Formats: sequence, C-alpha cells, structure tokens
Amino acid sequence: MYSGRTGERLDMIYWIDGKYIKDAVKEINHFMRDWRTDQVKTIDLRTIDIMTASLNLLEVNEPYLLLSGYRSPQTNAMLRSRSRGVAKKSLHMQGQAADLRLASRSVSQMAQAAQACKAGGVGRYYGSNFVHMDCGVVRTWRG
Repeated sequence: MYSGRTGERLDMIYWIDGKYIKDAVKEINHFMRDWRTDQVKTIDLRTIDIMTASLNLLEVNEPYLLLSGYRSPQTNAMLRSRSRGVAKKSLHMQGQAADLRLASRSVSQMAQAAQACKAGGVGRYYGSNFVHMDCGVVRTWRG
C-alpha cells in the first residue's frame, strides 16, 4: 500500500499462523493515520483483513493507493463541508474504513472483489476512481 498524500509506502506481513504481528499492526495504524492532523487511531483489524482479502482476489502485484484511512472528526467535518459524499458519522472516524485505488483495476473490479468477502460496506466512487471498504454492516452504494 502507498499513500498518495504523504508518498509513504508500506509492504509487510501483518498476520502469521493465526496471529497478528503487533509491530506490523502498529505500523499500519501509523500509515493509515489522518495525514492532515497527523493523528493516529487503531485501525480495526477487520478492515485490514477485508482490504487484504480483496487485493488477493484481484491477483495483482501492485499495492493499493490509500486515499483515506482514519479521519479525525475535524478532518471529516472539513471534508463534509466540501462534499455531499462524506457521511456525518463516517466509519473513517472509528478507524474502520479505507478509500482505495488501483491503477490496474477498475472501480467495478475492486468493488466486486470487496463484495465477495461479504464482510462490510463497499462504496463505488466512479467519478473519483476509488472504492470505499469498511468493516461495518454489509451493504453497497454508489457515491
């Protein structure tokens, strides 16, 4: 995974033999921080698992481009004031969502892979070319 905002790149194994690797998860939390405020929140492991499973289903070697992971309430309010597509009680503020892009796959392909996991919400944002994945209630929408 790499961040389009900070230019950081993250490639790692975070789970082995049924156990999460504490230091790797800590690094993921930092990587998925709110880059606007530099605030770090614990990212729900279910979201990371959905992202990973979806990427594996797509059979690509390319990492995700992370557009948004954790969002502080201040960042969410600012984005909400600029766009109707930002939820007031966004799961991004709980560390339970990510907005992702792949250069080699379409929004439809990414969303289909995420939906195949049957594990959370999947939003298709064709205009902005990204897919939202979260570990909330299983649902789909178009933004």
